[in-house]
Amino acid sequence: MRHFGHITPMARKDLFHQEPIEFSSASPAGTLAAALGATLYSPATRPALAADIRKQAGRGVVSMVLCLEDSISDSDVVDGEENLVRQFAILDAESEQGAEPPLLFIRVRTPEQIPDLVRRLGGTVRHLAGFVLPKFTESRGVAFLDAVAEAEARAGLSRLYAMPVLETPDLLHLETRVDALAGISRTVNRYRERVLALRLGVTDFCSVYGLRRTPDMTAYDVQIVAGVIADVVNVLSRADGTGFTVTGPVWEYFRSQQRLFKPQLRRSPFLEEGVEELRTALIEHDLDGLLREIELDRANGLLGKTCIHPAHVTPVHALSVVSHEEFSDAQDILRPERLGGGVMRSAYTNKMNEVKPHRAWAERTMLRAEVFGVAREEVGFVDLLTAGLQV
Repeated sequence: MRHFGHITPMARKDLFHQEPIEFSSASPAGTLAAALGATLYSPATRPALAADIRKQAGRGVVSMVLCLEDSISDSDVVDGEENLVRQFAILDAESEQGAEPPLLFIRVRTPEQIPDLVRRLGGTVRHLAGFVLPKFTESRGVAFLDAVAEAEARAGLSRLYAMPVLETPDLLHLETRVDALAGISRTVNRYRERVLALRLGVTDFCSVYGLRRTPDMTAYDVQIVAGVIADVVNVLSRADGTGFTVTGPVWEYFRSQQRLFKPQLRRSPFLEEGVEELRTALIEHDLDGLLREIELDRANGLLGKTCIHPAHVTPVHALSVVSHEEFSDAQDILRPERLGGGVMRSAYTNKMNEVKPHRAWAERTMLRAEVFGVAREEVGFVDLLTAGLQV
């Protein structure tokens, strides 16, 4: 699979200075963590789940979570588990015809579900990339991660990954946050090779204080949530080799609602002929706030995003593509002859590139360039959005 693999090779050639690489579930963990992109969540109870997965793969989705937790009722868990077994069998039969599904993860409720589901999936478990672990804390996390390791060993798999979700009140409450983060850090570091990425449960954070952001506000406008995100990145996503990929929070709006504030989506990228209609459509579907939040995710050290609607996938991926300017700066900073440091004017002559302070940024940018590609100099996110939405 590859990002923008759902558009034609000719369209990719026109859009990209450097095309996104192909990858699979067997690719290095660092590559997979960066490539998760817009991870689309779906209730495990959907009766045509296998068909849904194929459909979304054809629209550019490369990672999905099949949820047995908050997205379904307590009374539907047994039905959801049985449905997963049926749907994986359908996927397995179809894969024999050469069509591989996206990276698939199951979001469970308890550690005990993990080995039980792997046993029931049988040979079809080869299509499972791993598990999403809800309400992750130090005390709960060990049991979850041990269960993933046990299931992997019993099934004879090469690797089942885990994606813990950080969403408990002890992370939000100021008096317990430091200890909670330290405990999570100890746990995920103990299982470092298994933890693919950390996910943020911002909806759960808001629920602790009875909050819900509007379509006009990003997670970063809710200050108590922004503080938690900053502290999670501070402790768990450092650029010194000890950090993990932390993904962006869910954007929960996908229908037009009454707006309280003027649209935040700037007009300037849309002034070219034919794209004003796209801007209008994005605003009408409340995606202007999503675009702003994606930019803030990256500015705050997050990569990828939890999504609950297919309409959110292409905007996330379009804004994850590395611009030609970013790529040029990163290349200059990482040139071997500049290992000693120094400062120089960027090739675009609009900023200072300081080699040592900007090196970690450049390395992360080059990894993103590998999996999402580098846009041609004249190509912007509107072009990428348009190409993705036309499919």
